[in-house]
Amino acid sequence: MPDTYEILTPDTVVDYVARDPVLAAVLPPERVGEVREVGDGNLNLVFILSATDGPGLVLKQALPYVRLVGPDWPMTPDRAAKEAEALRSHGALAPTLVPALYGYDTQRHILAMEDLSDHEVWRRALNRGDRHEGVATDVGVYVAHVAFGTSVFGMPADAQKAALAAAVNPELCEITEDLVLTEPTRPAGRNSVLPANEPDAQELIDDAATVREMGWLKWQFMTQAEALIHGDLHTGSIMVRGAANGVPRSTKIFDSEFAFYGPVGFDLGLAYANYVIAAARAFALGEDARARWALGLLDETWQAFDATFRALWPDRVDARVFTEATLEDFIAKVAVDGIGFGAAEAMRRIVGLAKTADIETLPDALREGAARGVLRASRMMATTRHTDPVAASIAARAGDILLASCTR
Repeated sequence: MPDTYEILTPDTVVDYVARDPVLAAVLPPERVGEVREVGDGNLNLVFILSATDGPGLVLKQALPYVRLVGPDWPMTPDRAAKEAEALRSHGALAPTLVPALYGYDTQRHILAMEDLSDHEVWRRALNRGDRHEGVATDVGVYVAHVAFGTSVFGMPADAQKAALAAAVNPELCEITEDLVLTEPTRPAGRNSVLPANEPDAQELIDDAATVREMGWLKWQFMTQAEALIHGDLHTGSIMVRGAANGVPRSTKIFDSEFAFYGPVGFDLGLAYANYVIAAARAFALGEDARARWALGLLDETWQAFDATFRALWPDRVDARVFTEATLEDFIAKVAVDGIGFGAAEAMRRIVGLAKTADIETLPDALREGAARGVLRASRMMATTRHTDPVAASIAARAGDILLASCTR
């Protein structure tokens, strides 16, 4: 293992908070009511310290390995520092959409963050059939603020170069390069599908046009340092709270440990893919209206990104050659990129190592058709994005494919 340090447990976290004056001021130990370890992700430990009165505290600790696999897959815990910096940067640009960061422990690789216990993971809400209106708009607004505010459009050149250098995140990027942009279209030992979907997975591998697109998308991911992107912006990285009893609705985007300087379309694409996957689940369950609603989220996110980025454009730091034509070209590029990266994310969630509960919790008879539909829709997205990158059009075509593929 690359590091040896104190690994928190439910029995030690309260003492840890008590020893840190900043954290003890946020949540005095005598106000701690309950401690729960809720890290159901692939990489980290996550502790929620609830308070006997008022908000609590969340501690997230990076382990020196991938939690999904165990110590056999070592992973630098320094990734937590990248997440801390992304939270600071993104929080400054979109403060209502990012959880507050109270501190970062560089020795133990622990982030202390705002307690969002009154929120829930959006994926869980979607899987339950709930509709949280406005969240897809928030996603587009967030991506636009990050895309503008951390790029050469929104930062002085020297500051942007320093931020880019500080955000280099090679191990986490390698995971994306392998699991998202390489292995789904190549026979890889970590891939798996239902036996009934093995022909669908083979069709993907044999689809030369899609493989070609994945090669260019991987190249873009590895070379196009446009902005400090989130890097893992799926519906499991978004917390939602509905409006109730005078409390306003809320969206919080978290888990940005994959953050690095990359192509802006990547963040949009990951969101798009998970909307398609949510729609596949709904179609499989015979909930066609909800499926069409989920597909409508693609256009909702795109329209919010487009409008917000355009509204920010007059504040660009250098208007000498960053003209209105530059804006139109950049917007057009992001539109095409987003659909392509969406295709990559959608297919990897079906055949790759890290799947989604949307599909995996379906009965096998329904899961087969939903998985087939997502793979076919993703191939369509990858290969038609250059001729028709309009999010609404892509969503409509994806919906027809999903509906035809799902077992009813």
